[in-house]
Amino acid sequence: MILEALGSAVLGLVLAWAAFHRLSHRLPAPTMVFATGVAGALFGDFVAHSALGPGNELLSLLGAAVVSAASLSLLLRPTGRGLRRSATA
Repeated sequence: MILEALGSAVLGLVLAWAAFHRLSHRLPAPTMVFATGVAGALFGDFVAHSALGPGNELLSLLGAAVVSAASLSLLLRPTGRGLRRSATA
């Protein structure tokens, strides 16, 4: 269980680093990104482990990756291209 939690935390860090490396112009401060990646991965691992039970480490890590990626996607800011206001507003 400890190694599974450590693996999911490392997976969250890797996903956060990849997101920040590719989308740094659309994300907030790095500390927020890395904390969200790790927290999302740990929460996803907890939920998957609770739902599937012991013995499904790979599926738990998959759940950790999915929740971490979903959490990181919530931090994205929109680009400046699509933000146009109407003349009446």
